Amino acid sequence: MRNPQLNKNGELQHLLSLDGLPLSILGAILDIAAPFTEVAEREVKKLPLLRGKSVFNLFFENSTRTRTTFEIAAKRLSADVINLNVSTSSTKKGETLLDTIDNLCAMQADMFVVRHESSGAPYLIADHLHATGRNHIHVINAGDGRHAHPTQGLLDMYTIRHFKKEFHNLIVVVVGDVLHSRVARSQLAALTTLGVPEVRVVGPRTLLPTDVERLGVRVCHDMNEGLRDADVVMMLRLQNERMNGALLPSPQEYFKVWGLTPEKLALAKPNAIVMHPGPMNRGVEIDSTVADGGQAVILPQVTFGIAVRMAVMSMLAGN
Repeated sequence: MRNPQLNKNGELQHLLSLDGLPLSILGAILDIAAPFTEVAEREVKKLPLLRGKSVFNLFFENSTRTRTTFEIAAKRLSADVINLNVSTSSTKKGETLLDTIDNLCAMQADMFVVRHESSGAPYLIADHLHATGRNHIHVINAGDGRHAHPTQGLLDMYTIRHFKKEFHNLIVVVVGDVLHSRVARSQLAALTTLGVPEVRVVGPRTLLPTDVERLGVRVCHDMNEGLRDADVVMMLRLQNERMNGALLPSPQEYFKVWGLTPEKLALAKPNAIVMHPGPMNRGVEIDSTVADGGQAVILPQVTFGIAVRMAVMSMLAGN
């Protein structure tokens, strides 16, 4: 079967998911992001790599952090950025998603950054572009339903590599609402592809997929067991907007058992780093003392997100 993310030469055509993405491309994106991080630190405002290109941000779901970093990344590459106002877009008037895409293609779009509440929406767009012969237009998945959030997964991997230098000797722990988290799916796909020897998934049974073990992870239903000797602790937000029915007694009860506190973090290695994709619910999944403490790398994650998204857009544009 044709891999919708790759062109006939095996090069990145779209970024839709980290599941099934070759290690060579995953590693290349992380390598390309490194000089973009250095560019940001030198306060170089713009590079000409996307000059003359039009990037359309199609966010059919609310976002602050992701949309802003995509916009900054595109502008730093000298692209023209168009933000679609979904609340007044034609899709609210009955126009189909693909009709909207066709109209934007007629406006000389070069790249679509798509966030959608429906799983598979970016795939639908990519397939439509292929079927209509518009293979010069690229799609980046900025989060689709409960399926994937590949650029978040990539920036998380970049953060781990930045602070830990390598992947092959780490114990990485993912804690929380894995069942509803597209971020977790992208994280787990990337961690196993990059060769992390032990990936643990920690959380209540009601918030873990029933077949999560098939992803090559170790499942822990005890926080102490899951955190012991960890090198990296990746906390997840409770996805209340995607839950059907009551899966937890209360946020306070969740924090008591599964929230990351200084006492629980002490079970991990002394130099363990703490990550969170945001937005954080302080006092629900993470204690403020930990979130603001010396082991947290949550704000660097946001900064690295700009460099990683620059790397993805640059690679898709052929640079």
